[in-house]
Amino acid sequence: MNISTRWLAAVLLVPSIAAAQGASVRVAERPFGTLREQAAMQQQWLQKRLDTFLPALMRKHGVDLWVVPMREYNEDPVFSAIVAPETFSARRRTIYVFFDRCAASGEAPAARCVERIALGGTSQGGVFTARRSTKAVASGAVGGGQAELWGDEQWNALKQVIEERNPKVIGIDRSRTFAFTDGLSSGELDGMTAALGAAWAAKFKDAEALPLALIASRLPEEEAFYAKMQALVWAMTQEMFSSRVITPGKTRTSDLVWWWRQRVNDQGLGTWFQPSIEVQRKGVTSESLGEDPIIQRGDVLHCDVGITAARLNTDTQHMAYVLLPGETDAPAGLKKALANANGMQDLAMQEIKPGRTGNEILRSMLQLARARGLDGTMYSHPIGLHGHGAGPLIGLWDYQDGVPGRGDAVVIPSMWYSIELQATTPVPEWGGQPVRMAQEEDMVMGVDGKPRWAIRRQDRLFLVK
Repeated sequence: MNISTRWLAAVLLVPSIAAAQGASVRVAERPFGTLREQAAMQQQWLQKRLDTFLPALMRKHGVDLWVVPMREYNEDPVFSAIVAPETFSARRRTIYVFFDRCAASGEAPAARCVERIALGGTSQGGVFTARRSTKAVASGAVGGGQAELWGDEQWNALKQVIEERNPKVIGIDRSRTFAFTDGLSSGELDGMTAALGAAWAAKFKDAEALPLALIASRLPEEEAFYAKMQALVWAMTQEMFSSRVITPGKTRTSDLVWWWRQRVNDQGLGTWFQPSIEVQRKGVTSESLGEDPIIQRGDVLHCDVGITAARLNTDTQHMAYVLLPGETDAPAGLKKALANANGMQDLAMQEIKPGRTGNEILRSMLQLARARGLDGTMYSHPIGLHGHGAGPLIGLWDYQDGVPGRGDAVVIPSMWYSIELQATTPVPEWGGQPVRMAQEEDMVMGVDGKPRWAIRRQDRLFLVK
């Protein structure tokens, strides 16, 4: 394996040692430290993200007060971007309020300019100022002290906060285009409108681009952690596509699916989607292969896999070739097919730039691909706190003329992308049969606006001996 970190080699060695010793239970693996260590790291990220990104975003999008109300189990999609790692859901009702107190004076945006208030719930590790009820709890009650805000009292508290600050614009999370910015439920909107009254409700503005950008924005510290996640994914795909896991003529694609799920679980990690494995075979159609074929020598293998750690997600597609007897490498035609997919990736990295919409990128990239004789499609998406993340889509597999609405958003610095695409190439060794090389690799758009792979992209087929 081409993995440089010692800790990763040690992690991958643990299952082999356990098997050699006849252990019936796998040793717990913690490639990214304990949950407590991860939480401490995430809390630092949270504080820095809100200090670094939020002030400028509020000013850029003309919102001096942003209100985000939500109820338990019906959380706004921005929830995971603004709460502590120990918080799994809203508390009864939680109303998060952000106020730019420097906007009126025109002072440059800064962390100290933005007040962060939680009406309900906790301070999220000191990130918010939490306001409690004025109602005293009965003597001897669990928790003691002041009661939690409840019902209309919360809306009254919000009205007081707003009246004290007298904002010009009140941003709300409502959108007909982006799910990430449509988190305000109709019930919460009705309750808030009734409590605040017509004068304040007239100042409501669909924030839309503000939460979209906040969710998408990533820190350099997160990038460093993400590189470790990517290294683990690479090691796992190479292990999965090897003779340690695959026995040609015996192993089914479903065996690899559940191998991945189990390995992820054994390492204390999660995944945001069910992995998939596909086979292409000389002279055989996908329909005749069926849904769960047995892997044979000479097959081309494809995986679509991901992991989740510290609320971050990966999305990767890699390719492999199962060697025929006497072969030491894949046929030249298959290697050329992968090179064509690499060519598509090169164009994607060239065309993705801050300020461009997803539809603009798709159009220019496909024009360049056609000019170079590449037969491919692109369907890339942002990634980060969500697998299919906040930001502009660059095509969908079935929308290669652009994606209205969701493709019209712009790329911003400090966001991540999953470069997902495919190139189809006739392979001479397969009698001219078209072979599809689908690739997906995660990239980082730096704060400098320059794209780079999170670690690298696949330019050689993995070989199963």
